[in-house]
Amino acid sequence: MQQFMSQLQHLLSAPGSGPVNWDLARQVAASQLAAAGDPAVSPYERHAVEEALRLADLWLEPASAWPTGIRTSVAWNRNEWIYKTLDVWRKLCDPVASRMVGAMGDLVPPEARAQLGPMQSMVATLGGALFGGQLGQALGSLAAEVLSAGDIGLPLGPAGTAALIPANIRAYGEGLELPEDEVRLYVALREAAHQRLFQHVPWLRGHVLTAVENYASGIRVNREAIEEAMGRVDPTDPESMQAIALEGIFTPEDTPAQKASLARLETVLALVEGWVCHVVDNAGGERLPNVVRLGEAFRRRRAAGGPAEQTFAALVGLELRPRRLREAAALWAALTEHRGIAGRDGLWDHPDLLPSDDDFADPVAFAQSQLDLGELDSFDFTAPGGPPEQAPGSRQDGPDDAEGGPAQA
Repeated sequence: MQQFMSQLQHLLSAPGSGPVNWDLARQVAASQLAAAGDPAVSPYERHAVEEALRLADLWLEPASAWPTGIRTSVAWNRNEWIYKTLDVWRKLCDPVASRMVGAMGDLVPPEARAQLGPMQSMVATLGGALFGGQLGQALGSLAAEVLSAGDIGLPLGPAGTAALIPANIRAYGEGLELPEDEVRLYVALREAAHQRLFQHVPWLRGHVLTAVENYASGIRVNREAIEEAMGRVDPTDPESMQAIALEGIFTPEDTPAQKASLARLETVLALVEGWVCHVVDNAGGERLPNVVRLGEAFRRRRAAGGPAEQTFAALVGLELRPRRLREAAALWAALTEHRGIAGRDGLWDHPDLLPSDDDFADPVAFAQSQLDLGELDSFDFTAPGGPPEQAPGSRQDGPDDAEGGPAQA
């Protein structure tokens, strides 16, 4: 802890760059992992991960309309997960942190700001260090729990890179009392499915991250909580920083716009996770002896969120768990039954084709009411009563014909 406080004092003495001191966040996370243990990845584990991802991709071939999305298969330790995902965390957290830093500056009376002059920048530096330190703790805890790059449903890692964290998979399998190789293969199936989805739906990565950002933009800052936290800081005692807790500083605005943003975020997270669960269960159904037990364990784990996810939610006001995962999985199952694999996956061609939150209530009705866009290729647009002519540049290609032809509206 003395080393951490020394580093903190050094960082506070230097001008920060951006609302979060990401250097401090990374150092805090690394120190936390070093104290808890971050086992190195052995050559055997690297080979086992590569083989699991290769086999998972083969199993997914008949269960998905797309080919593999994996360009690189890797095994990470916990520190590597943090390092490889930090760019996306920066994109997600900076907008929220900037409002906290701004609120801290507003605590200084207007008449005193002119007198402070250059010292005013110290407020921003302190805010960036405070947020960076506690964000580092949250990321360090999360790194000890995640099983793969796509484990929490967001595209955190580099595109096309499928990554598993062997140490966390081993610990998770021990908790389930299941063979490590079977758990590893199930996690590999989920990671390979995530890669297929995000690689072959080019708009999805930006869509998911934008949904998170839009929700974050509506999070308000509790100025009273900041004032109370800052009141516990003794400038002559750097260790008083330990007493500061930023939980509760960020709360969602209770407005129609923010509720709509939250609904969009929850829907897209549920659709992504529901698709992955459905495809993985189909691919491993006749191959993995404990696929049902593993699938149920993962659904409970994602629906509830682990301790680290709860810490992260309390810190930045973002919950990363899909609340309607089971309904989304049932919806994708209904689409597979009524429209086939190609018809199901064709809905990812455009965000406007995806089910809405209201469609979760009756999956069969949604699946049966969808027009098979593949039939439009042979439709005579000049015939009386036909659909209007498409505007130039509009979408012309639909998904492959679904099994059994178009459903009746």
